[in-house]
Amino acid sequence: MRVAAVQFAAGEDIPANLATCLRMIDAAAAEGAELIVLPEFCNHLSWYDAKVTAHRLACRLDDAFLGAIAERAVRHGAHVKVNVTLAREGGRTTGTSLLYGPDGALLGASDKLTLMGAEGDHLDPGQEAGPVIGTPLGRIGLYACMEGVTSDVCRDLTVRGAQLLLNSLNSFATDEASLHIPVRAAENKVWVVAANKVGPLLPEALLPAIGERLGVPPEWLHGAGESQIVAPDGTVVAKGPRTGEAVVVADIDVSAADAKERPDGTHILRARRPALYRPITSRPRERTAPPGADSATVAVVTGGDPLALTASAAGAGADLIVLPEDAFGGSDHAEVAAALAAALAGTEAHAVTSAGGSGLLVGARGLAGVQKKLHGTGDPGDGVRIFELPWGRLAIVVGDDAIHPETFRLAAIADADAVAVPFTPAEAWETALGLPERSAENRLNVVAAGPGTGLVLDLTSDFTLWTAWNGPFTGRISHPLVTVADGDLTFGKIHPAQAVNRHVSKNTDLVNGRAWHALTALSKDGLSA
Repeated sequence: MRVAAVQFAAGEDIPANLATCLRMIDAAAAEGAELIVLPEFCNHLSWYDAKVTAHRLACRLDDAFLGAIAERAVRHGAHVKVNVTLAREGGRTTGTSLLYGPDGALLGASDKLTLMGAEGDHLDPGQEAGPVIGTPLGRIGLYACMEGVTSDVCRDLTVRGAQLLLNSLNSFATDEASLHIPVRAAENKVWVVAANKVGPLLPEALLPAIGERLGVPPEWLHGAGESQIVAPDGTVVAKGPRTGEAVVVADIDVSAADAKERPDGTHILRARRPALYRPITSRPRERTAPPGADSATVAVVTGGDPLALTASAAGAGADLIVLPEDAFGGSDHAEVAAALAAALAGTEAHAVTSAGGSGLLVGARGLAGVQKKLHGTGDPGDGVRIFELPWGRLAIVVGDDAIHPETFRLAAIADADAVAVPFTPAEAWETALGLPERSAENRLNVVAAGPGTGLVLDLTSDFTLWTAWNGPFTGRISHPLVTVADGDLTFGKIHPAQAVNRHVSKNTDLVNGRAWHALTALSKDGLSA
């Protein structure tokens, strides 16, 4: 079928916004789209002087605005997803995604669970998970903007059977298009159709004052565009421009989302261990661990003589050295630990590799800790361990555990500052999208090493909106600084203390702000169709 993501600007004039929505639906239908996705907050800018104003200006399910959207769906015989603020009973106002069928019927509604920044001043978060909607086009899940900046909501929809995820955005962040949108397709092996705004996202007269308060140039407070359609392997098959209206179309085969196997035959959803994920669906607690060190020197070994390179890195002052999984081929923990300890002699460095399905943390005095692999056959572990090191709190993610977003979520909930990943990537998305996203969505420094590949993902202090930035604003908000291994031994820096700050914006905590009460499918056994 043909799908479309349309991008456009919406202001404070509600009738004008409706006219734009209808015009863009017509344009997408003229391209032959059977499914059309519109951006977030199509009815009004996400900016109000009071909650009562937001409620007054919000749509009602039976009003003329949504009636006109439904009529357009009928006119074109298309499915249409629109996102608006919606007045609910009891004075609540939600940001809600609505899917209309080709007969004009409302097929499903999903209230935004995770609000971003000032949205929380005027809107109310959703109270339950949105539905997976069965349609002739496939099983569809709805989400919006901030819900896609972390993995939980999209994972929950996928576990409940969604093949096609529709994302409506109201974002000026450029790392939406480069990272957060495509990774949701790849990590879940589903299709994603994402429509973002262009134009000012706040009242134009207020842009200079708001920009000054944010430390963000006013010209950056415009929708970042780049609406896109992403295949289940993470390939962006169609993408819109950074600025300006656009209709982004692609012909897709929804059944491609039914293939959940990795190249080695592992089914990415059946390999999950829901019982381990209960902390994700439990009430959050505040971090109790103190901040780690301001910085630490790390190294990744991706080839060559692992012992000689470990000794070289330790001698050069590395605090942490990560080697590929099974770097020494054997499964004898004691033998591997003894060899690494000898290479680390006379230093305070620690090295991480794996043997026999377990991650090994080794110092100059020998084996300092073991993290069993959590997913797969054999004798899997029963949780993520945290190791206290002089510079901070370290978690170890072993091998295929790295493809499961839940593993890193558990590390963040356990107050890790950094994660060492000895692994062997099997698909391109794992390093291009997966590990950068694990760092970004959880505020974790990540040091990963595999055969011929390695990454150092460093948390930057320029992260929280509503506070001044140290450097120039580049449009990237949560994306870590990336060092890609360029030889057998590569050095980098991480900043453990930055893991304490998880507030991407006012009232928006990436870890403790998760919609834990609405994510129950994540920790339940079994999968939906």
